[in-house]
Amino acid sequence: MAPEAAARPTRAELRLAAREQSRAQRRGAANAATRTALLRVALPSVAALGVAAAAAITVQGEADQQRAQAAGRVPQQAAADDTPSGTTARAAAERVTAAGGQAKASRGDARQPMAGAQPVGSPTADAPAPDATAAQPGAEPTATAEPAKPKVGMPVAQHGLGELFGEAGSHWANRHTGIDFPVDGGSQVMAVADGTIRTQWNPFYGYMSMLKMSDGTEVWYCHLRGYKIRKGPVKQGDVIAFVGSSGNSTGPHLHFEVRPAGSGPIDPLPWFLANGLDPR
Repeated sequence: MAPEAAARPTRAELRLAAREQSRAQRRGAANAATRTALLRVALPSVAALGVAAAAAITVQGEADQQRAQAAGRVPQQAAADDTPSGTTARAAAERVTAAGGQAKASRGDARQPMAGAQPVGSPTADAPAPDATAAQPGAEPTATAEPAKPKVGMPVAQHGLGELFGEAGSHWANRHTGIDFPVDGGSQVMAVADGTIRTQWNPFYGYMSMLKMSDGTEVWYCHLRGYKIRKGPVKQGDVIAFVGSSGNSTGPHLHFEVRPAGSGPIDPLPWFLANGLDPR
């Protein structure tokens, strides 16, 4: 007998098969979504476990380190320098999470500042050292102050000059060593500044008075008739002698010389001008 021909599926059977296939596809899609959601939840959990584990290791290490220090087995300075800080441990855990748990350890993670680092504001090798020679408050000045210039006045009341400094003539061995005030005999001669007086006789200068001032300068009054003050301290303006014509003189006048300390005679006219006086 000939085999029976295969029966064709009916429309109802085809619709049933289509519904079963659709159900199977939906179940597969639902299962895939469930697996994806589980993975999304599981991976952060693993990362969180990694962070927690790293933090636990750090805390445990610090506790062990403190116990060792208390027992005297680890120096305090070494423990402070070698133990990684909590910030470094958290940074390491975050790098582990970002790399999926496969991050490599870095030698720089546990590198800490040097123990002897200089605090802010402290002297460093680059800062200049204090100057040992700087003047201290209240220190005595090393330089000696120069004596104040004496206050100068006129040697006689009358202005006007006769023979000037440096002139040549038969009355002097070389040249004129001062200036002459042609005033009447007996006129008062005054101290031109504060100082000390001494007197003497000289065959060329006659009766003479010498006034030494505080800066060492001496002024000579020559050809005098007589003295009022022979020696001792005087003040500027004091009458010390009287005009005459003693010694090598041709008539009454006052011969006046200026001799700075350690020096020979200088021109008295610039000296008077420098002190604010013009005797001419």
